Amino acid sequence: MTGRTGPAALRSDGRGRTALLSKHVLAALLTAILPALLLTATGAHATGRSAADPKPAVTLSGKQAGKGGEITVKGTGWRPDTLLMMLVCGRSSPDRGVIGGTNSCANADGRAVTTDSKGRFSKKLPVAEPPVPCPCVVHVATVTGDQSVADAAFVVAGHPVAALPKEDGDGKLAVLATTRLEGDSGILTWFGAPPSRRLVLTVGNLGSAPVKDPVFQVGTAHGVYAPQWEERQWRGTVEPGRKARIELPVELTAGAHGDYQVSLKYGTKVLAEQPWGVGRPWGVTLFWILLCLVVPAAVFRIGMAVVDKVRPRSAHAAARPRRRPDRFADVTARLPKLRRTPAPSEGPAPAAGTGSTTTAALPWFTPDSAPSEHRPTTKGHS
Repeated sequence: MTGRTGPAALRSDGRGRTALLSKHVLAALLTAILPALLLTATGAHATGRSAADPKPAVTLSGKQAGKGGEITVKGTGWRPDTLLMMLVCGRSSPDRGVIGGTNSCANADGRAVTTDSKGRFSKKLPVAEPPVPCPCVVHVATVTGDQSVADAAFVVAGHPVAALPKEDGDGKLAVLATTRLEGDSGILTWFGAPPSRRLVLTVGNLGSAPVKDPVFQVGTAHGVYAPQWEERQWRGTVEPGRKARIELPVELTAGAHGDYQVSLKYGTKVLAEQPWGVGRPWGVTLFWILLCLVVPAAVFRIGMAVVDKVRPRSAHAAARPRRRPDRFADVTARLPKLRRTPAPSEGPAPAAGTGSTTTAALPWFTPDSAPSEHRPTTKGHS
C-alpha cells in the first residue's frame, strides 16, 4: 500500500476538504434559492400569459334579423368553463355599452352558455325585440366570478330606432363621504317579504359643467355571482364644485338572506360598494314547522275516526241496541228537587166525629167495572 507523507500530503488533504465543503455550500444555496427562482419564473410566466390573453369578443352569424328569427353567437377569449348570459339589448352600442342595464334587454328570451376549456363557445340565440328602441347589440356577460362583458352591434328589423342620450363629458361625479344603507326591515320581511334599504351617499361634481338628473346603476351581488344592475335616476342638478346628498332605493328578491354586496356605478365607473347582511326570514321557517305539526295531527285524527267507523264490533255490543240519550231527561235529573211544605192551619184541629169533610181517595176502576154510557148502573134504573 502506497501513501504520501509530508507537506505535499497535507496540502492534498486540505484541498480535498475545501472542495468538499464548497460542494455542500453550493448545494445548500441552490436548495434555498431554487424555490424562489421557480416562483418568480412562474409569476412572470403567468403575468405574461394573462397580459397576452385576448379580450373577450363575440361575433354574429348575421348583422340583421327580424323578430322570431335566430342567429348564431360565437365567442373567444373568455375564461374557461365560465357561465355566460346572452341577451338582445336596446339603447346601447359597443363603445358605450348597455345604457340602463339589463332593463333595456329582452331578458325573457336570453340564453345561457358555458365556455369550453379554451374559453370559446357557439350557441344560437332567438331574436327578440327589446323593451327600448334600438340601436341594439347582442350583449354577452359573465354570470359568476369577475365581470367580463362584450357587445356586438345588431339590428332588429322592424324595431323602432331612437338616438342615444347625449354624453356629457365635462361633469364628473365622485363620492365624497362613506356610503351607508339606511332603513329597517318590517314584520313582513320576517315572513319572506323583499328586503329593502336606501343607499345614501354624498357626491361632488369635480367637472366644469353641471350634472342634471344623473342616471346611476345599482347592482346587488350574492356570493360568487356577478352584480345584477338596475337603473336608478336621481332627480336634481349638481353644480360644478358643489356636492349633493343622494338616496337611491335598493331592493332584493323575496326570501333573500345572506351576505350581499351593493355596488353603485355611474357611467362605466364603480363609485362605491357597500356590504349588506340580510337575516334569514324565520317566520317562514316557523310556518313550515307548524305546518309539519298540524298536518300530521289532523291526518291522525281523521285516521282514528275512520278506524272507529270501520272496525268490527263484538257480538254483545252488536246485540245491544244503541239508544240516543235523552237530553231533556239528563237536564231534568240535574235540576234540584223542590220540597213542598204544608200550609199552616189557622184554627185548632177538628175533633173526631165532627162533620168535617175529608177528601177520600178515588176508587180505581177496572175496564169492566167502570160505569159507562151504554151500561146503566144497578142502582136507580128502571
